[in-house]
Amino acid sequence: MLIDFIPDGSLYPFESRWFDSSVGRVHYIDEGAGPPLLFCHGAPTWSFLYRHIVKALRDRYRCIAVDHLGFGLSERPAGFGYTIAEHTAILGELIDHLRLDGFVLMGQDWGGPIGLGAVTARADRLRGIVLGNTLFWPIEAMANRAFSMIMSSRPMQRRILEENFLVERVLLAELGRKLTAAEADHYRAVQPTAEARRGLAMMPREIRAARPLLDQLARDAPVLLGDKPVLVVWGMRDMVFRPNACIPRIRESFADLDVVELPGARHFIQEHAPDAIAAAIAKRFP
Repeated sequence: MLIDFIPDGSLYPFESRWFDSSVGRVHYIDEGAGPPLLFCHGAPTWSFLYRHIVKALRDRYRCIAVDHLGFGLSERPAGFGYTIAEHTAILGELIDHLRLDGFVLMGQDWGGPIGLGAVTARADRLRGIVLGNTLFWPIEAMANRAFSMIMSSRPMQRRILEENFLVERVLLAELGRKLTAAEADHYRAVQPTAEARRGLAMMPREIRAARPLLDQLARDAPVLLGDKPVLVVWGMRDMVFRPNACIPRIRESFADLDVVELPGARHFIQEHAPDAIAAAIAKRFP
């Protein structure tokens, strides 16, 4: 299943590109020239989330932002499970297809473990890491696990699929005042039907189901990536990925780490503070 939506060129002024992965057709953008930056989104977003950052940096960097399968303009392939492990494998295929070398990875939300999982096997090609409001270890907080259980229940799965709950009541509930009506519609339009939203519906389940992958990543990241320069950009008002719980754990894993606090930002930091994030990336990875 492909998504029949053409973004407004005034909001998303990028050329759509496509990669035929082993499973399905992946949409991405590849803008500018210079040191490569690879941007990975989480749920329930897509590469549109990075539009301001890409516009700010594409005069100095090669900016690549991917839509994971089931998200954005990427395909919804029959038989794809939409697990974090599967997304990680497909991202690795894209990195190899683009022959990325000396690149910086940015991951936010599920984009953190998906991105880090892909680059642990390609550490020699990785220049550095940017992490924002994410994690790469098993999710233990009771509130998060309760959210997973509730969102995985049959009534809530129905609301995710039939009412686009994660976009309407999670994403837009946080960002409603920051987005124009047209911008909000760009998040809605790429998840137009219940069938298109099956990838969204899997994400809450993965909070618990992805524990084996996250266990492995918690061991691998410090060993394989611990000497890479790391930038942490953190929305300090995020009530899910709380800074006091997450940032110390990240500090323990990486030897060369800078932290930029975004005081007014909540979870979707790319919408709250894109200019600050772009400036921090340019300063950390000139």
